[in-house]
Amino acid sequence: MKLAVYGKGGIGKSTTSCNISIALAKRGKKVLQIGCDPKHDSTFTLTGFLIPTIIDTLSAKDYHYEDIWPEDVIYGGYGGVDCVEAGGPPAGAGCGGYVVGETVKLLKELNAFFEYDIILFDVLGDVVCGGFAAPLNYADYCIIVTDNGFDALFAANRIAASVREKARTHPLRLAGLIGNRTSKRDLIDKYVEACPMPVLEVLPLIEEIRISRVKGKTLFEMSSFSPTLDSNETNRLMGIAKNNERKNNLGVSFVTANSEKNQNDYICNFYLNIADQLLTEPEGVIPRELSDKELFTLLSGFYLKV
Repeated sequence: MKLAVYGKGGIGKSTTSCNISIALAKRGKKVLQIGCDPKHDSTFTLTGFLIPTIIDTLSAKDYHYEDIWPEDVIYGGYGGVDCVEAGGPPAGAGCGGYVVGETVKLLKELNAFFEYDIILFDVLGDVVCGGFAAPLNYADYCIIVTDNGFDALFAANRIAASVREKARTHPLRLAGLIGNRTSKRDLIDKYVEACPMPVLEVLPLIEEIRISRVKGKTLFEMSSFSPTLDSNETNRLMGIAKNNERKNNLGVSFVTANSEKNQNDYICNFYLNIADQLLTEPEGVIPRELSDKELFTLLSGFYLKV
């Protein structure tokens, strides 16, 4: 199964991708995460450092594929997840789509592309051209990360349009939306009512999700989480975490040091739930995006009524 994770820049795609990758690995799958961003920081929380990019490795070898070995470009990450960073062209030059194509080509040359149960492409930003949409050429499912805000849902609608376009010629479906770090989901619900698509999960507004990125660790590494917890124990932990949440006057959740372990365990369950849904190989949808005017009216109208 091949997954492509998209969403507005800064929405938390890489944090979400890394934790989903680990969740899938904890379900017994062999997982490869491919970062598709010139910043090459997609897999940072898995490996603990910025790994060399494929495009830089190819350039150093004068694009002699026969001189490159798997260990030159594939790095082991936390939880048994393997990691690759595609990299990108210099700022203001070249095309990201070309780099993704070269990455897939090299992995095929190394007989690595088809060795994994799951390959997850973590893709930078919004879809503004065919280059940004290149990972969709290889994906079975697209996942869109959003929040409950205007800009993120506007980007999600553009990504949905690109999924529909690619689905004309590729066996691609939209697996659904993931709401990331949001205390509400009313605007998400309003959007999916107008543009039907599944909502895989809505992650709560918990500071540990953001802090994990700063610490260079996944939520699973920060936690002592055990995937063998039974449902009663899982519900108990989730109840404790909810009870330990406190709200400041901005509505942002924070937790005490004593509750941090339970809070991390609680969040990990969300990622495992997403993994479990994906492993059922859902039917998915070919979305029918809204026009910009329809979307603007829907979202701005919602804000004006509040």
